[in-house]
Order: sequence, then structure tokens, then C-alpha cells
Amino acid sequence: MCTISFVSLFFFSLTSFLLGITFIMNDYSIFIEWEVVSLNSMNIVMTLLFDWMSLVFMSFVLMISSLVIFYSKEYMSSDYKINRFIMLVLMFVSSMMLLIISPNLISILLGWDGLGLVSYCLVIYFQNVKSYNAGMLTALSNRIGDVALLLAIAWMLNYGSWNYVFYLEVMKSDLEMLIIGSLVMLAAMTKSAQIPFSSWLPAAMAAPTPVSALVHSSTLVTAGVYLLIRFNIVLSSSWMGNFLLLISGLTMFMAGLGANYEFDLKKIIALSTLSQLGLMMSILSMGYYKLAFFHLLTHALFKALLFMCAGAIIHNMNNCQDIRLMGSLSLMMPLTSSCFNVANLALCGMPFLAGFYSKDLILEMVSLSYINMFSFFLYFFSTGLTVCYSFRLVYYTMTGDSNFSSLNMLNDEGWVMLKSMMGLLILSIFGGSMLSWLIFPSPVVIVLPYYLKLLTLFVCIMGGLLGYLISNVSLFFFNSALNNYNSSYFLGSMWFMPYISTYGIMNYSLIVGKLAVKSFDQGWSEYFGGQQLYYNLVKNSQLNQVLQDNNLKVYLLSFILWIVVIYMYMICF
Repeated sequence: MCTISFVSLFFFSLTSFLLGITFIMNDYSIFIEWEVVSLNSMNIVMTLLFDWMSLVFMSFVLMISSLVIFYSKEYMSSDYKINRFIMLVLMFVSSMMLLIISPNLISILLGWDGLGLVSYCLVIYFQNVKSYNAGMLTALSNRIGDVALLLAIAWMLNYGSWNYVFYLEVMKSDLEMLIIGSLVMLAAMTKSAQIPFSSWLPAAMAAPTPVSALVHSSTLVTAGVYLLIRFNIVLSSSWMGNFLLLISGLTMFMAGLGANYEFDLKKIIALSTLSQLGLMMSILSMGYYKLAFFHLLTHALFKALLFMCAGAIIHNMNNCQDIRLMGSLSLMMPLTSSCFNVANLALCGMPFLAGFYSKDLILEMVSLSYINMFSFFLYFFSTGLTVCYSFRLVYYTMTGDSNFSSLNMLNDEGWVMLKSMMGLLILSIFGGSMLSWLIFPSPVVIVLPYYLKLLTLFVCIMGGLLGYLISNVSLFFFNSALNNYNSSYFLGSMWFMPYISTYGIMNYSLIVGKLAVKSFDQGWSEYFGGQQLYYNLVKNSQLNQVLQDNNLKVYLLSFILWIVVIYMYMICF
């Protein structure tokens, strides 16, 4: 099952990539209308849009999913139900394909809901309480976006068709289109985990690591960004752009801060994904949709690799995810560590790796743009934080002494996992330059002052230095992380968002429910309803029983009373 899926997805990936290149070169796109049902005057038409953007994104999703399925062959080898797992991943990929090639809100909703449903099944795959809680949080957070899409579909009825591509340019300043755009933006914010819906992404790390590599790095979370790339005309011509810039900038900042306090390997990478999603959303809100798409693709490559390396490390460390128990992995798992470090450097924006081409370009365009000081600070400080937590992660996992048990089975011989990691390693090194030559065919020179040109590099170096200094610990040395212990309550818990989106929503409604049950269900309605009825029945039946037990006496007594009453009546009248 794994091999067949890998080969077919890989083949489809190459095909769609070659088609995408052809479409870019010829500036070509295909719009297909497939008439599913025609009954009298009623037609049900399915529309599909194949342009360079959908084809290239599709090829990347298929490539990563094929490598993830190949990786799962070894990672999930001890699972009896591995075929069920592969089927779930394939269902996920097919939902994603439907979402990518749809220029129609109805078919987008089908793909969107498919993603949410399969994502829930994958998050609860390891069936325990933590997984169920994480799955519920994921599903319910995404339901808000689903409802927003349904409302957008209802509003689209004003135009007489759900093919939004026809109306975006013409109707961009129309009130209806602004309402539809804001609903789509809400949907994208839930799927791409922007503030205040951020808490589900780290929680979804309860899923198996191959799922995290595919779903929570490169596909599911970028679905929101992709949808907004399609709706970018509405964003840039209204208030929504400024609002989204603020929200996504804060998300980027919050995730970067949170990752510096986290000790769970997968959650650090999840928060890193959240930070990069904030970067994509913020550059998209400024109107540079091609840059957002470019970063979406390069990020998918190195983040999937980062998750795969993390999975190999967790697999070898007997399912331990705490980075404090790791150390000197570069000696025991050299090949995995090399891949891990390359992915980390690509994430930091190391020159000439995949992340550099998109990240550096984004930050230079931000420097060039008309933007306020606060947003400028958020962009560059968050970039520094990215390098900071990456160096902290490398310090804890790669250097020093191993803090794991003396008897361990650390080895670098998971050949199937390594082969799939090698595929992504090559793409993480060459993917950025390759894409930049494809997507931007004419070279553009960004002329900036000397200090602004070097600001990105300076921020990265300072972030790396800070990451080393806050993590540096040795024998008889006070751990500097403890200096920030009090601030970690707020900064390390994603600004209390996991608590607000669980207890915060649940608590008050449960209190109201408790009062309602106490006052109504088990209070007045019980007193005047069920209990009162029962009480009256008991009293009446007791009276009836007394009458039936003493019926002769009662009969004689009533007879005497009756005679007395008649006698009195006759005397009176």
C-alpha cells in the first residue's frame, strides 16, 4: 500500500510540476466547466481552475505527501492498521487537491470540510485522552471557519453564482464582496491558526509525526493562506489588509516568543510553523501575494524535513520528546542531525538555502514598503526570535552530553526514513533558488540603504547569539532560563490562548448550565412538575385507600349525615 501510494503520488507530482512550468512560461491557465447534471433547465456545473499557482502548489503537496507516505512505511511499521493510516493520508491529500483547483466556493467548502474531518481523524489516531482533547480543540476551532465559509456562500447568492473568480476584480469595492471577503478572511484565520485561534496548532502535535510533517506544516495550515492568495484583490483594497497585518504580525511575534520557552520538540516546530504562517499572512495583507506564495512553497519543503528529522529522533529516543533529555545527537545520529541542521538553517534564512530566497525578499520588500514602525518592529524582531529558538534547539539537541538513559538504542540506520529525508534535503537546499528563477522570470533589484540591507543579517546573527546565551548551561552554572521563569507563565503559554480557548469558553457556559439545572431542572420545574404530580397522586391514592378500607362505616356515616342534612333543609323551608 505504502509503495503504490508513494509511486503514484510522486508521478502525479512530477507531472503537475512540469505542467506548472509550462503554464508559467506561456502565461496560460485552463478553466474547466464540467456539467455534472442537466435536468430540464437546471444545470449543476463543477468548475476547476488550472493555472500555474494551483499546479505548482499541487505538485509540492503531492511531493511531500509521497515522501511522507514512504517515511511512514518505517515510522509506522509497528502499527497493525498502517493501511488505515495510509488511506486517511490519501483522503487528506484528495481533499487538499479539491481545495487547490476550485474557483468555486461550494467545491472549496467540500475540500475545506474534508480537510477538517480527516485532520480530526489523524489527530486522534493514537487513541488516548490527550489526543481526543487535541482533536476536539482542532475540530471546534476549525468549525468557526467552516461556518464563515457557509455564510460567505449564502452571501454569494447576491451575485447569482459561486464562482468568485468572476467577481473579485469587478466588485472589489462592493459591500457584498467586502462581507464575503471578511468571512473568507475569518475562515482563513481559523485554518491558518492566527490569533485568537492559535491554540489548536500546538495541540494538534498529538498526531503521529508523519501527519505533523504533512498536515501541520505544509498543507492544512497553508490552506487558509492559499485561499486568501486567491482573494488578495479584496484584501488589498479594503480595511481587511490593515487588520490582517496587525493580527498576523502579533501571531508571528507570539509564536516566536512561545517557542523560546518550550521544551517539547514537536511543539517548538509547531510554534515555528505558526510564526512562518504569520509571516505569510502579513506579507499577503500588504498586497505581495506572489511573495506569500513563494514563502509558502519554500517553507513547506524545509518544515516537512524538520518534522521528519524530529520524528526520526523521537523514534530513536523511545518516544521521548523533551529536548532537555537529548544532547550530543550529532555524534550518534550524524545523518539525521545534518538534515535537521540544514532544515533549521533554511528556517533561519541562511544565505542560499530555500528559506533565504523567500524570507530575505519578504523582509527587503517590507523595508521598501510604506509601513508603520510597529509592524516593521514585529517583522524584524520575529525574524530574530526565529533564529533564537532555532539555535536554542540545536544547542539542546546536538551539543553537550547525552542526558538520556545510559542504555539507549540511538542509531542512524532507519534507511527508509533517511531516503525520504534525503529527497527533502535536496529540495530544501536547491528549492528556493529554483522557484525564484521560475516564479520571478525578470530579475528585480531592490535598492535600499546600507543599514537596511544588512539589517536582516544583523537581526539573524543577534538572534542566534541570544539563543545560545539564554540556553548556555554547564556544571555549577545558574541556568539563565530560570531568570525568565515568571515571564514564562504568560509568554510561554502563548499569551494564555490555550486556556482562554478551552476553559475560557467552557467554564462560564458550564456555570450557567449548572445554575439552570439547579434552579429549573432540579428546582422549580421539579417541585411543580414531576415531584408535585407524584405527591398529589400519593395523597389522593392514600385517601382513596382509607375510603375503601372503611367503606361500611363511611357508608353509614354518610347516610346519617344525609338524613340530618335533609331534616335541616325541611325545617328551614
